Amino acid sequence: MVNHQRLIGLFMEMVQISSVSGREGAFRDYLINYFAARGLKGEEDNTADYTGGDSGNLLFRIKGTVAAEPILFSAHMDTVVPGNDIKPVLGDDGIIRSQGNTILGSDDKAGVAAILEAYEVLLERGLDYPPLEFLFTVSEEQGLLGARNFNYNRLKSRIAYVLDGGGVPGTIVIQSPCQNEIEYHVTGRAAHAGINPEDGLNAIQIMSKALAAMPCGRIDASTTCNFGVIEGGQARNIVAASCMVKGEARSLERFELDRLTRELQDTFIDEVTKHGGQPEVKVTFLYPEISLNAQDKVINLAAEAARGIGLNVKLISTGGGSDASIINGNNIPCANLGIGMSSVHTTEEYIRTNDLIKDAELVLAIIQKSITD
Repeated sequence: MVNHQRLIGLFMEMVQISSVSGREGAFRDYLINYFAARGLKGEEDNTADYTGGDSGNLLFRIKGTVAAEPILFSAHMDTVVPGNDIKPVLGDDGIIRSQGNTILGSDDKAGVAAILEAYEVLLERGLDYPPLEFLFTVSEEQGLLGARNFNYNRLKSRIAYVLDGGGVPGTIVIQSPCQNEIEYHVTGRAAHAGINPEDGLNAIQIMSKALAAMPCGRIDASTTCNFGVIEGGQARNIVAASCMVKGEARSLERFELDRLTRELQDTFIDEVTKHGGQPEVKVTFLYPEISLNAQDKVINLAAEAARGIGLNVKLISTGGGSDASIINGNNIPCANLGIGMSSVHTTEEYIRTNDLIKDAELVLAIIQKSITD
């Protein structure tokens, strides 16, 4: 029932609308106009006040044709850079790529396109459907900021699907980690590096000694941590008076995240203090874990729908977070669906048209399955 050419054309049209994180306004306007042409009015929230961007999250509510539980489908509007002036190319091999100097934007406009095409099919075929809610978020690529600032009391849906997962259609994420963002600060003492270095206290050196004593990388099968950014000092001839490192910790288990975070904090403070520096640690909880199983309604519905259209179902655990993490954390069971996007966040990004088609077919199948069970 999915119109292949219409879907591919829609996707290729949308990726040409620049929407890098914080600058989703043009794509927001596109979606508002798209749904307005079909009699729907979008509701934009005030998330831009918190992100500093030019768009808020966008919600569309669709009255069902039958009395049934509402379902939420969600995808994010923003992309990473280089994401301006994207020129998609459809190859003879059935793969859509960029021209090679930008990303493609299938992360996550493939998800958006699948939702729009599924709705188009419902309308043109006169099919029944439950009440639907479509949520298009901003700044997902900046730490899920759009989803984190959305007011979930506005939703009526009690199950949800995010179309933003790795893997081919039929892949369903049932487990993902919780995460802490951690900033480590060392304050030392400045001095001239050539005249009186002994009067200084080098914060960069102290930071290095502390980091060397701290765990990093794979901690166990479900837990990791990392140090990703370091900043410090003023000039090569000044003993560095300050140093900052941005890191993270994540785990599939909340108690392991808490335990690792305490270990990182305690070790850092002890080491910095031992070497004469002043330590400071800032911990920000970014998102909760997802822990679903095959028997949960949200998973069972998607799995049965996927099998019904000939997909191989694969339930997986992942080490990354998504908007599904935030939705789950707001007591709405939410599965992240694999959509076939590949080599994302690179200029080699691509998606197969067959996967794009299956994405739309799966959204449609979930909707139809929800009112026949």
